[in-house]
Amino acid sequence: MIKFENVTKKFMRKTALQGVNLELTKGKIVGLVGENGSGKSTTLKLIAGLTHPTKGRITVEGMQANHRISEHVSYLSELDVYYGFYNVGQTIEFYASQFSDFNKEKADEIREYMKLDSNAKLKHLSKGNRGRLKIVLALARQAPVILLDEPLSGLDPMVRDSIVKGLISFIDLEKQVVLITTHEIKEIEMILDEVIAIKDGEIIGHHDVEKLRSEQNLGIVDWMTKIYE
Repeated sequence: MIKFENVTKKFMRKTALQGVNLELTKGKIVGLVGENGSGKSTTLKLIAGLTHPTKGRITVEGMQANHRISEHVSYLSELDVYYGFYNVGQTIEFYASQFSDFNKEKADEIREYMKLDSNAKLKHLSKGNRGRLKIVLALARQAPVILLDEPLSGLDPMVRDSIVKGLISFIDLEKQVVLITTHEIKEIEMILDEVIAIKDGEIIGHHDVEKLRSEQNLGIVDWMTKIYE
């Protein structure tokens, strides 16, 4: 479903990714982990077609990843890119008008689960509630690829657990693959099928999470500690 073939991405003199080969299939929730500046967000932006590789090739469902790929990719950015004068309901309506695969009924269901008032103005929302809205908008699409860049950032630790559990119920794993970057490893470990570790723009590990537990007796945090030594 997602394939990187010898992908390198450079920004001026900085190399963000170096010779990355990667393949992801549908039916998986995959965690992309690493230190700040390791290349996690760049990887998601490349898949979303928001930037282009300096070398190599990226395909999503056999199609080259470029600006047209947005029809197949739902991307939650770590940045806020919404109209502050809209309320929550108007923002949902706007997204429904922009994406043909946007399911408004599903959006309202997720909004209620996230305890967001549809009449609340975005400019008055806390960072945590803006984060919840971003999750609503990303998961309400029926796109085969869901990219979540730091979806738990700004959320109260007391509610992260319930929101992570809610993610599972709003994802169709028969048709979708989900790639998540996060620093909150412990909170999402329970839902991950695979984990990819990236360091200085290179993938240094890619494992099935269950096999890590059964064959190496390691959780994700312990595994990361081991490979980052």
